[in-house]
Amino acid sequence: MGVGAWWHWLVVLLIVVLVFGTKKLKNIGGDVGGAVNEFKKAMKDGQVTDETDKNGTTVEGEVTQKTKQ
Repeated sequence: MGVGAWWHWLVVLLIVVLVFGTKKLKNIGGDVGGAVNEFKKAMKDGQVTDETDKNGTTVEGEVTQKTKQ
């Protein structure tokens, strides 16, 4: 009968459904799922190495001076 008892979670779920309603919970779930998918897609598309620029050519150089702005 600790915090992780199954009937505690059942009561919490029932209260959440009563407060928000099933339609709103479905919409929230869809929005969260879509956001996660878009985030994963952006992370996959945004993987560009530091060694190449947008044209795919290697950028070589050396820092000769560092100034504070």
